[in-house]
Amino acid sequence: MSGKGNCYDNSMVETFFKTLKSELVWRTVFETRLDAEQAIARYIDGFYNPVRRHSALDFTSPAQLEKMATN
Repeated sequence: MSGKGNCYDNSMVETFFKTLKSELVWRTVFETRLDAEQAIARYIDGFYNPVRRHSALDFTSPAQLEKMATN
């Protein structure tokens, strides 16, 4: 289902999961599945969306972009 020009291409999702794994998962040893779930939720809600700058968003965070769009 993926390929250049295919509307079902999931490269954005694959990029997100690569970033998640390289910035959090591969650097952390989780004791339980619950610990992993909580750490991933904190990463997404506490860093990835509100703080981390994205080149595709003109180096703003998703939260900043959404805030600018609503103003």
